[in-house]
Amino acid sequence: MRYAAIDIGSNAIRLLIADINEPSRNASFKKNTLIRVPLRLGDDAFLDKKISDKKVAELVKTMVAFRNLMDVYKVTDYMACATSAMREAKNGKEIVKKVLDEANIELEIVEGQREANIIYSSHVNEQIDIKKNYLYIDVGGGSTELSVFSDGQPEVSRSFNIGTIRMLDNQDKQETWDELKEWIKDNCRKYKSLSGIGTGGNINKLFRISEEKEGQPLTFNQLKTIYNHLNSFSLKERISVLGLNQDRADVIIPACEIYLTVLKWAGIKQIYVPRVGMVDGIVQMLIEKNLK
Repeated sequence: MRYAAIDIGSNAIRLLIADINEPSRNASFKKNTLIRVPLRLGDDAFLDKKISDKKVAELVKTMVAFRNLMDVYKVTDYMACATSAMREAKNGKEIVKKVLDEANIELEIVEGQREANIIYSSHVNEQIDIKKNYLYIDVGGGSTELSVFSDGQPEVSRSFNIGTIRMLDNQDKQETWDELKEWIKDNCRKYKSLSGIGTGGNINKLFRISEEKEGQPLTFNQLKTIYNHLNSFSLKERISVLGLNQDRADVIIPACEIYLTVLKWAGIKQIYVPRVGMVDGIVQMLIEKNLK
């Protein structure tokens, strides 16, 4: 079997085509094809509360291309989810209809809690030591999802409207930061020893920059050192000298700031980076759906 996951985020749109090894609850999958298109829907959604006609046209073209790829790869099932940018866009429902009409793709605009649940479905709990306690941090372009794990199970989770594109556009609000700080205080400080788990394109890139061994955590001090190093370069230098992609070179700074702030407030000294995210969670949800 072959499944497809589409994640329409605030910074980029991703298509993952995955080959399912066996039709069982413990099924694993192999990533066949992963495509990322940096559309930046968040710039429109967070500033204008509406996605422009130009961006809508680009999104529909991308979805038509994804539909053609899914057909060529003979995908047996798929799931397409849109997150923070589409949640806030007044024309979100119109776009969903346009994508269905022109690309024949059913698109779901997911709420913050469902987004956190999908990310959790990536089975990240199987890659950690269940005897320890963790704060799971997923930083996106428009929102940050936090989940507390204890004994391998999610205890509490929350989505906050703080993200990299939102920060670049100065659309993050102090009251939301205050809510984030209070939530961490209420839900994390009761655990004496808490480690972090980070997901998202930016933390993956930061982990690669660190040259840390796979499976080893990044320390708070390592992350702070990388942040200071990156921040010492201009945006142009991060692209030309450090070789970062244009759509990564700007968002990686606010992403670093979010991770460092959350880790500091939660009293966490190290963060694991298992390299899973929204599309991995979508594939796992498809596996479980088809088992039923």
